[in-house]
Amino acid sequence: MKRPALRRTPGARAPLLLTVPALLAVAFLMLPLVGILARTSWGELGTHLTAEPTTQALRLSLLVSLWALGLSLLFGVPLAWLLARVPFPGKAFVRSLVLLPMVLPPTVGGVALLLAFGRRGLLGPWLEDTFGITLPFHTSGAVLAATFVAMPFLVISLEGALGGLRPRYEETAASLGASPVRVFLTVTLPMVAPGLIAGAALTWARALGEFGATITFAGNLPGTTQTLPLQVYLLLQESPEAATSVSLLLLAIAMIVLIALRGRWTGTPGDHQDRPAPRPEEPTGTTPDVLPEPPAYVREKAPQERWPLHADVTGFTRLALTADPGTTIAVVGPNGAGKTTLLRALLGLTPRAHARLRLGDTDVTALPPHRRGVAWVPQDGALFPHLSALSNTAYGLRTHGVPRAEARREAQSWLDRLGVGHLAHRKPGQLSGGQAQRVALARALAARPRLLLLDEPLAALDQTTRAHVRHTLRRHLAEFGGVCLIVTHDPVEAVSLADRVLVLDDGRVLQDEPPAEVTRHPRSPWVARMLGRNAWPGTATADGLQLAGGGHLVVAEPLAPGTEALAVIAPEAVSVHREKPTGSPRNVWPGTVREITSGGSRLRLLITSDRAPDLVAEITPQAAAELRIADGTEVWTGVKATEVTVVPL
Repeated sequence: MKRPALRRTPGARAPLLLTVPALLAVAFLMLPLVGILARTSWGELGTHLTAEPTTQALRLSLLVSLWALGLSLLFGVPLAWLLARVPFPGKAFVRSLVLLPMVLPPTVGGVALLLAFGRRGLLGPWLEDTFGITLPFHTSGAVLAATFVAMPFLVISLEGALGGLRPRYEETAASLGASPVRVFLTVTLPMVAPGLIAGAALTWARALGEFGATITFAGNLPGTTQTLPLQVYLLLQESPEAATSVSLLLLAIAMIVLIALRGRWTGTPGDHQDRPAPRPEEPTGTTPDVLPEPPAYVREKAPQERWPLHADVTGFTRLALTADPGTTIAVVGPNGAGKTTLLRALLGLTPRAHARLRLGDTDVTALPPHRRGVAWVPQDGALFPHLSALSNTAYGLRTHGVPRAEARREAQSWLDRLGVGHLAHRKPGQLSGGQAQRVALARALAARPRLLLLDEPLAALDQTTRAHVRHTLRRHLAEFGGVCLIVTHDPVEAVSLADRVLVLDDGRVLQDEPPAEVTRHPRSPWVARMLGRNAWPGTATADGLQLAGGGHLVVAEPLAPGTEALAVIAPEAVSVHREKPTGSPRNVWPGTVREITSGGSRLRLLITSDRAPDLVAEITPQAAAELRIADGTEVWTGVKATEVTVVPL
């Protein structure tokens, strides 16, 4: 079968004005390397490289570069973390100090080291008198010089990797009970390993090739400070052919390091062939209708304590929240209302709001996140990509000291209960969005928290899986000894899972009542629309409501004139006509159909009018056919006064 020819993407041809200088730049960089290859005495290469002075210098270079790498890791990793994660005064100055050795002439760096650590330097006399340490003209001086010029490569590379790592992974690990050191060792370092390896390799290569600072500060003593670059310098005067051979060795080492780093570790675009594992679709037909009972060891270890909640939140989100053990609270509101800020304040993870938090008889306000007993499931799940689904789920148990075998057994139980037990061996990159969200939910439930915070935990699931997981979650919450807060935009979740619905807007509480009351009398336009209702704010008059968006609405039971109120109208209470109705409706407006959507067995019409706010009506497909409804159709709408519910704001 003939393969189709590859077609060039339009505009992919590089402009000649850019191509020529680019090619000249490549030639400029390549010619010195070609010169080394052309001038190398290949027949004498082995003799030159095995000469005693050369092998001695090579051993010393390896020793110095490895020590420099070790010191860079010891001091550079904490420095990179500090620059990437902690705001502090003078941060820009510290970063400039880190970059300085990269732009400073190496000989100037050597002079600076001599004035700082030399026998007449700032610290040199004290080091010699107190510890008997003399750095100049000693191997330790060569190590110090190599570390000075090479460590910035590690710090900058690792800082970039840490800067690209979303803090949500570390915050989630802390909410599962991991201390800052454990988070750093088990989450942060493994996730930034590519950047760390890249920085370490570049640091080692730079230390191996260091010349200027070493010869200025440590001297050029054979067997003591004469590293391979210094040996090249001497050979260039005595035996240029041998100098070329040793230069070729250093060139080969440098090229090997760069080729090994290309794409895989440095993220260079181009020919990198690694591809993420495919993300399987949600399995169909595998979700059990009857959920398995938890094993005996899970039931035996279920916490018996009861953890009532009392929180006073100040800052952007302002509220006082009290709940009995076993209470589930759905937190709803528009984007920017302060829902996620509330959760993060309870976790102690945001400066935007502060929570005085008491769980049971324990005031946890002053405790760090990992000691509060508050588990969090963020919107994206934040599964640790370097761990399998099973290890992710067991993470919280392990941080609480549960033995490895028992933690994995209990984690497998939670995965089974959420219908993803068969995926325990997979990494997060091999899971679909819905599968990953269920694993994140299992991880939080397995951690045995006192307070459970779920930020839209079911948003990534399809309808069938969502119903299954909702049933599982409802059963667990019924047995949960603490309080659960669920941020959601799904009215079904709010009604089916929650005992109370907390409505937020601009950081303030608009309503905190049982779901049935919120459904009957929503006090927020956003909540009313979330429930599928028309919601019009306005000011009460003698016979109805003067609408904020223009127009007047007649109601059966008006409020006291001047009261700020919200009119709520169910879409099915709106009648749609092609001619102006002459019957009982007290509220009649002309309008235009602007959008038609399907809502189960009915059609939802968005109708705009210059006499009233936008209105959503529901009619049957048969009625739409009889009325010849289409996008742009001119219609009349009618709402009976008795069908309008007015709620004071």
